[in-house]
Amino acid sequence: MADEELEAIRRQRMSELQAKQGDASNNQQQGEEAKQRETDMRNTILAQVLDQSARARLNNLALVKPDKANAVENYLIQMARFGKLGGKISESGLIEILEKVCQQTEKKMTVTFNRRKVMDSDDEDDDD
Repeated sequence: MADEELEAIRRQRMSELQAKQGDASNNQQQGEEAKQRETDMRNTILAQVLDQSARARLNNLALVKPDKANAVENYLIQMARFGKLGGKISESGLIEILEKVCQQTEKKMTVTFNRRKVMDSDDEDDDD
């Protein structure tokens, strides 16, 4: 009797674990689908906002500096959503936007020297 009960509990636990794994894979699949929809939406908006040469420049920038390209894309999408873009942006317009974004994200670096006082060898010579 105990063996049958143990086997039933094992089967029930196995089915619960399989159900959880199924839910996890469904959640992962839904997350991937959501990411794909978001990238499709971003590409659609950027295609409407940028002309061909500007889009090519942005794609080249994404290969070299993905963080900056992402910042520019976010800026363009935000401008498009608020209706602040008058039409398609040319390559020269994109360059101006790149300069603005670079100025905003530019890190100011300062170098400070910490000079330590070291015993000077000339002081020892005076004692002779």
